[in-house]
Amino acid sequence: MTQQIKILIVDDDPEVLFATTRLVKKAGYMVIEASTGEAAIKIAREEKPDLILLDVVLPDIMGTALCRQIKADPMIDGGFVILTSGMKTASDHQADGLDAGADGYIARPVSNRELIARIDAMVRILMAERERDQVIEELKQALAKIRQLSGLLPICMYCKKIRDDKGYWSELEAYIRENTDTEFSHSICRECAEKHYPDLHLYDP
Repeated sequence: MTQQIKILIVDDDPEVLFATTRLVKKAGYMVIEASTGEAAIKIAREEKPDLILLDVVLPDIMGTALCRQIKADPMIDGGFVILTSGMKTASDHQADGLDAGADGYIARPVSNRELIARIDAMVRILMAERERDQVIEELKQALAKIRQLSGLLPICMYCKKIRDDKGYWSELEAYIRENTDTEFSHSICRECAEKHYPDLHLYDP
């Protein structure tokens, strides 16, 4: 699972950025880096990271303000943001970060084990939400197909063809196959068996 997750690490301290990147890569995640807010926005739009590990204090913008931009940007869709800071560690600072839309807040210093554990936990939540969204989408598609077959369905009283929404007439079998996931398994009813194959006695005990 970790190989499918892309994490953007944003920090202006080169030593922290290097150490964090190495640690997160070692945990099996794909990693991209940025050291300013401007670079982070540009990279996030291009790379569509699943998770952004964002320092609160950057040289060109506060991480809380950048978090708001990220969450409001339609080009950066569905990614989680975890704010990190070794300076803004008070309870009010963390509350401000969560109020800005962050999905988590990590106060430094933090042990390597705890940092990865927090990232892993956020990734599990992210994957669960995506699986939920996929199920919802599949249910919507299934409901749309059901609705296609609901209501009045024009059918020829002689040849039993179906008229679709565009006015074309189709065989009943072709219409159902096109508008549902149904696959046909051909058989023969008693009446047709007696009419077309009387010598075979298909329905005799």
